[in-house]
Amino acid sequence: MMEKIYIIGVGLIGGSLALDIKRLHPKCTIFGIDHNEEHLKEALSLNIIDAKAIINDIANADLVIVAIPVNVTVKQLPEILDKVGNDTLVIDVGSTKEDICEAVKNHPKRRNFLAMHPIAGTEFSGPSAAIHNLYKGKTNIICEVEDTAFKLQEKALILFNEIGMRIRYMKPKAHDKHIAYVSHLSHISAFMLGKTVIEKEKNERDIFDMAGSGFESTVRLAKSSPEMWAPIFEQNKINVIETLEEYIHNLKQFKEFMEKDDFEAVFREMKETNHIKEILKGIA
Repeated sequence: MMEKIYIIGVGLIGGSLALDIKRLHPKCTIFGIDHNEEHLKEALSLNIIDAKAIINDIANADLVIVAIPVNVTVKQLPEILDKVGNDTLVIDVGSTKEDICEAVKNHPKRRNFLAMHPIAGTEFSGPSAAIHNLYKGKTNIICEVEDTAFKLQEKALILFNEIGMRIRYMKPKAHDKHIAYVSHLSHISAFMLGKTVIEKEKNERDIFDMAGSGFESTVRLAKSSPEMWAPIFEQNKINVIETLEEYIHNLKQFKEFMEKDDFEAVFREMKETNHIKEILKGIA
């Protein structure tokens, strides 16, 4: 039974995990650690956490959830492992995995760490963005499970199952390459679409009045936190650049078809891409 749980970073991801754990295990105590004092006060007022804590307190933890920007995780994870007890499980929820796993590869308490990436979220951030059941039915990618002590990974898998996550195992390098295509590129596209519209449509009222649901859903991710996403792009730079090169190539080709009045090719490109709806069928 995990009685003392520490969430480092009480925003959307960490806070939503806290809410699910509190619902499933009402007798546990959830402590919040965050460099932003206002976030801690907000998390307390919303009953996401039961008490504030500092980093040295994690020596008593049963579970530590690291939900901070990935560049900070790379630097702080070895120090976090230094401070925990022999029976403490430490998990991180970052959107990149290779650099994080590499940072603790030779750490004496590597067996206490489980690298994971729950593929869930919204465009909002901070404690007020935390919601119940964010992870229900969502895929949770676990990397290098074989490097985590069996009794600790067993505890984690029971918890993930209770929350309702689907588990998939991947190597960190493969995870980062695939996630660049299906997540990181989507965010860059949304940010740049938003930038293009804002620069051309100077009248904000026109944007509001004329933007339909298609624009709103496409640009939704541009509301995401730059504090979280800029470090993700930095950590996954090589893979993200590769995806951008392929994306830019496709955009240029589409533009060339239109310049040449080759609308049969335009139709064909869209028709072939329609297959994505079959692939994504059933995803909420």
